Amino acid sequence: MEALDDNTRALAAVAYGEGSVNDVFEEMAGIANVLVRQQKARGYKTVSGFIAANKTYAFAAHDGNQRYGRLMKAKLARINADAGMKAAVKAALNALSDKGKDYANGGYFWDGADVKSNYAKHPKVVKGIHFTDESHNIYQIANKDVPGEEFYRDKDNKLTKTSRGKWDYVYESTAAWGGTIFWKYNDNFLKATGNKPHN
Repeated sequence: MEALDDNTRALAAVAYGEGSVNDVFEEMAGIANVLVRQQKARGYKTVSGFIAANKTYAFAAHDGNQRYGRLMKAKLARINADAGMKAAVKAALNALSDKGKDYANGGYFWDGADVKSNYAKHPKVVKGIHFTDESHNIYQIANKDVPGEEFYRDKDNKLTKTSRGKWDYVYESTAAWGGTIFWKYNDNFLKATGNKPHN
């Protein structure tokens, strides 16, 4: 690696900071994939601009994360000599490439160990989660159905009795690497609510 632009560095630093300390390339690559997907869906010109403006999707960039800070300040020689940071840059470059592999498998969100430690109150669990593949269930937590239904509104924006659709859970897994589970919205939820896949 001979050069590192600000956009790639910012993306790599968040992937490095948000990923587990085991420096799993696929995990950091999946996080980078989600960030680029969110950046494009929300209309930001650069991923660094998206990261700066959206604290919800990049806690590591805003909460004093040491790993994030380490990569943001590191010179190229140090990055090249550190397997974890080098893998994070590779993950960022993969996500920014039009020909890169999507390690998040279409996911728009991710979670770490708190999905288990805070299971009962976790924002996603409260809305319903489903593992589409048992290999994604790295924390051995239970699927949780939280059925919902949306109704059409009339010209005065009042709810009618005509159903737009029902869903059993809001989030479903798309992949899991290292200590991170990746998610997207359930199609039934999207169809019934008209919600955007990235919101």
